[in-house]
Amino acid sequence: MKLVTAVRASRVQVLIVREKHQDIESKAAILTWSDVRSALMLQMACGSSEMLEMPALGRAFNLGMLYDARADKLVPGMTLWDHEKLQQNMTERPQRYSEFDIVPSDSISDKTSSLGVNPALKASFLSELITVDGSAKYLNDTKTSKRQARVTLQYKTTTHFRELTMNQLGTENIKHQNIFEKGLATHVVTAIVYGAQAFFVFDQQVSDSENLQDIQGNLQGEGALNMEDKDREKVNKFSCKFHRDFNLSQSPVTFEEAVRVYQDLPKLLGPNGEKAVPVKVWLLPLTSLDSGAAKLVRQISVRLVSEVEETLEELLDLEMKSRDVGRNPELQKFPQIGTKIKTFLKSCSAFKKDLQGLLAQKLLLIRGEGEEEAEFAEILKKRSASPFSRECLNKWISCKEKEIRLLKTFTNMMNHAELLSSQSELDDKVSDIKYAVCFVFTSLESDEPYLSALDQYLQNTDSNKPFDPKTSRHSSGTVTKTQRAVRPKQSSLQICSRQPGQQGCEVLYSGFNR
Repeated sequence: MKLVTAVRASRVQVLIVREKHQDIESKAAILTWSDVRSALMLQMACGSSEMLEMPALGRAFNLGMLYDARADKLVPGMTLWDHEKLQQNMTERPQRYSEFDIVPSDSISDKTSSLGVNPALKASFLSELITVDGSAKYLNDTKTSKRQARVTLQYKTTTHFRELTMNQLGTENIKHQNIFEKGLATHVVTAIVYGAQAFFVFDQQVSDSENLQDIQGNLQGEGALNMEDKDREKVNKFSCKFHRDFNLSQSPVTFEEAVRVYQDLPKLLGPNGEKAVPVKVWLLPLTSLDSGAAKLVRQISVRLVSEVEETLEELLDLEMKSRDVGRNPELQKFPQIGTKIKTFLKSCSAFKKDLQGLLAQKLLLIRGEGEEEAEFAEILKKRSASPFSRECLNKWISCKEKEIRLLKTFTNMMNHAELLSSQSELDDKVSDIKYAVCFVFTSLESDEPYLSALDQYLQNTDSNKPFDPKTSRHSSGTVTKTQRAVRPKQSSLQICSRQPGQQGCEVLYSGFNR
């Protein structure tokens, strides 16, 4: 939240620049209504009420290009009209508008909303049916840690609007009638808004909250223009990633570099917007031109799209948490836990990939053949009864956190004891001493039934064998047993560790089984 305050303070620095290239909002609203009016005219002229409007997301749209809305993909190499005819029958007018905003969070919902992604297109993105490019790559830029502060600044601008004329859309002007028979496309691109977008993603690992508060307090109180040198130095510790439609030789990596790039963005499209790219498109159903053309039968419900989004959001959150646990310095002493966490993450990644693949298949059947949503919903329901349920996944990684804390407590009690990480180290050590007391955490190398259950489920997802959720609590039971076993010996551990080397006796500990 405080990082948001810091970045918002930077608006003082960019406000003047923004005013130079931003039209009055009322004028932008009129232009936007003009687009809507054109789209409505196209619908009425062709007898259609199913015209699609969507963001380009970095895809190479052109007027007259064919599109398959069932798979949300362009169909290159085929058109209804000759290129010369298309060029002769299109209109163009200026549409200049710029906007600067802050994306509230790193959630899927806020990120897709910032790009104007509707539920249907979101379903395709979540199922990996589409590949985004340019500024839309921001959708794939996710945080890697729960301790990562992030704020994203969005800049978007439009330059001009192009559309096909009513004459061109008449069926008598279609030259390649055989296109309808192929069934490869459902829509044709009839209008495009050109412009560009950019996302500045600022990240900082929150390791020292006091210093972060100082930086943000100065930014909030004095503004970015009046920062002292020491404060500017702290702000530049924010890393910056830049996702854009603009052609830039070098991306900014610091806060101040990002501000300078922002100031130059309007110039990067050229004096007449000739370097602008498609940012929004309108698509006319081919059934408006030929009733026998392929069509989009139905769309998935918004409710199910929300469920898919929630499921994938949970998996992303779990991945961040697991990676944080895996970065714990204590795992340098006990790498066995780190290995298990990597196996866990690998299984979660494979499950996510399989889930997206199944959803993509069902999505194509719903859109192309009108299949009911019940089977789509069943895929999501099946997860809740599997080892990959939210409860089981979070339970296991929470147990690992608890196990690491417990190990840290024990090693702190034996602060004078020596850690041995392998059998060879132990052999070398005991060869020169008469007596040795070695504490071995044997549970670290024991098998994990839950990890085996994850792997088995991935290999046979159609298995009807019910899953026992208690399996995921195996680690919890092991930790509890270890606590009970060690607690009565706590004083002995402390005494031994305080008197190393007495009478030729060494106190050692390890995490491997002999």
